[in-house]
Amino acid sequence: MKVIKPKYINVKGQLLDLSTPQVMGILNLTPDSFYADSRVQTEAQIVERVQQILAQGGSMIDVGAYSSRPDGVDIADDEEMQRLSTGLAIINRHFPDAIISVDTFRASVAERCVQEHGVAIVNDISGGELDKHMFATIAKLQVPYIMMHMKGTPQTMQQHTDYDNLLREVFLYFANKISQLHQLGVNDIILDPGFGFAKTIEHNYELMAHLEDFHLFELPLLVGISRKSMIYKLLGSTPAEALNGTSVLNTAALMKGAHILRVHDVKEAVEAIRITNAIKQYQP
Repeated sequence: MKVIKPKYINVKGQLLDLSTPQVMGILNLTPDSFYADSRVQTEAQIVERVQQILAQGGSMIDVGAYSSRPDGVDIADDEEMQRLSTGLAIINRHFPDAIISVDTFRASVAERCVQEHGVAIVNDISGGELDKHMFATIAKLQVPYIMMHMKGTPQTMQQHTDYDNLLREVFLYFANKISQLHQLGVNDIILDPGFGFAKTIEHNYELMAHLEDFHLFELPLLVGISRKSMIYKLLGSTPAEALNGTSVLNTAALMKGAHILRVHDVKEAVEAIRITNAIKQYQP
């Protein structure tokens, strides 16, 4: 299948070129993220992490304050917003030009982050399923929207791994939601297949095997597999030992046309992009 590559998304009135894949660095403000080394709490840790992401070639910073791990603690809106407000204020103070994405499924949190802290992108793991106001809020805010596939909630998602046909269900999910968003006037939509969310290990690899099929939507494609259980459970290791597996899967995703890699390890993802680009220049 010919890979269709959208070249730009509109970020704060500027066109961000996706013809070369971009790296989104993860910044966790949660105390219980599944990968312990990714957690940051103090101002010094936040500044150091953002400096690292940018210095290593990341072009976006994805800031989250709600752990979406299967056994993560459900926190209230106010606590999520308090964590985000603190972290975003620090980032804006030290890195006013950084492109920030907020990882939240709550419309009110997304709206406040955009309006009060200049966040440029909303990353919603629920595709609007967990907050009926999210799509209307995105339409009002007119910011790029990362829409992920998931069933259930972060606490229950692994109880919802039954599919008659995985690919068909995921594609219908996106087709329906893209139509809804377009009717509301939302144009900058980024698709995330949701590796690890309401998926078995086998489902995750089936999605990866068919990743290029998602280009039929003619929208940018984000892949987030960094240090996830699809790697370390398959290999019998741990998140801390899953960097090599992450690089292998990121490379596979890039060869299948991924536009954005959401990662903990920015340097390695940037290197994967450089290597795959060197290969692709010789492909017809």
